Amino acid sequence: MKGALEGIRIIDVSRVLAGPFCSMILGDLGAEVIKVEHHESGDETRGWGPPFAEGESAYYLCANRNKESMTLNLKSEQGKEIFRKLVSTGDIVVQNFKAGTLEKMGVGYEQLKEVNPHLIMASITGFGLTGPNKDLPGYDYIIQAMSGLMSITGESDGSPMKVGVAIADVLTGLYTCIGILSALHHRNNTGEGQEIDIALMDCQVASLVNVASNYLFNDISPKRMGNQHPNIVPYQVFHASDGELVVAVGNDEQFKRFTTVLGRPELANHEPFMHNKDRLQNKEELIPIIEALLKSKTKNEWKTQLDIAGIPNGPIQTIAEMFEDPQIQAREMLVEMEHPKVDNLRMTGSPLKLSKTPVTMRKHPPLYGEHTESILAELGYNPEDITKFKQNKII
Repeated sequence: MKGALEGIRIIDVSRVLAGPFCSMILGDLGAEVIKVEHHESGDETRGWGPPFAEGESAYYLCANRNKESMTLNLKSEQGKEIFRKLVSTGDIVVQNFKAGTLEKMGVGYEQLKEVNPHLIMASITGFGLTGPNKDLPGYDYIIQAMSGLMSITGESDGSPMKVGVAIADVLTGLYTCIGILSALHHRNNTGEGQEIDIALMDCQVASLVNVASNYLFNDISPKRMGNQHPNIVPYQVFHASDGELVVAVGNDEQFKRFTTVLGRPELANHEPFMHNKDRLQNKEELIPIIEALLKSKTKNEWKTQLDIAGIPNGPIQTIAEMFEDPQIQAREMLVEMEHPKVDNLRMTGSPLKLSKTPVTMRKHPPLYGEHTESILAELGYNPEDITKFKQNKII
């Protein structure tokens, strides 16, 4: 079966995570992705490790399957000429240079659409192409700090904490995918390309969802609550006899069933706990009762009983435990790929399960510059040209 985006060519000149993660998703969906890398050093994440496998960094491998790699010196006139020719054959450019960088080099959106009027360019920056911070570099960690995310993450009596993954980059990659697919739909209807201005800061602020909404309603800055929820009780981490689990009771009916599983059904009829607003107000009394009861059994014993009762719950698993989970394996969220250097390369799978146009793992994360010569040949350059490009440090 064909991929949903088969026939779409993406020129990806982004590095690190947000852009490459976006283009990998589009590649999984069937798009052809050409990763254009610096002619001397390549994507920085190639050197981010350990761990490495046969010289390939785990960080680089996580976001670059279903792509081809070519090297190119975009500061040289010949390199710019090659890039323009490549863009003329494509549909989408994904880039995350600082605002104005490509324009100064003569290959910004307004300049490139002269060679490809239908071009869609996704420009990813830390703070956007407008505003007083537009010229500042944007790293995920900085965005987590400035967006307010860190101020609400961590224990109430501890320091602000970042999320355990580069969540601003990941969310920006996802939002960029949405923008690209929307622009493709518009182009299919009108023939018009466009530039997508997308900022890590904007994406992270938008992703504050209910926490931001709570503030906008009452003008009170949310505080860190550790693993508790600002609006729902009980909805947090608890200790079983052998480890930790999360219980997420979302409504009053669930609370009744939960208290029955705990062996204390009368709690649901106790006036201070009958409704969520009451439980929220009286959580300092309720939570210790629940904690004491949950310590009487193992987390798996509780999971069995809570699952039967329809109470959302789950043990806190390590990454190793997660990948051993039968559900993860059944959903093909652990996949193996052939790779020219790494035996049985293991990667996370795609969460996109399309019945008519399924995702495919067609191409291993490319070696540095693995496809430079074949792409140049496709563009019409002969072996003598390619030799000169190498001699002149164009590739």
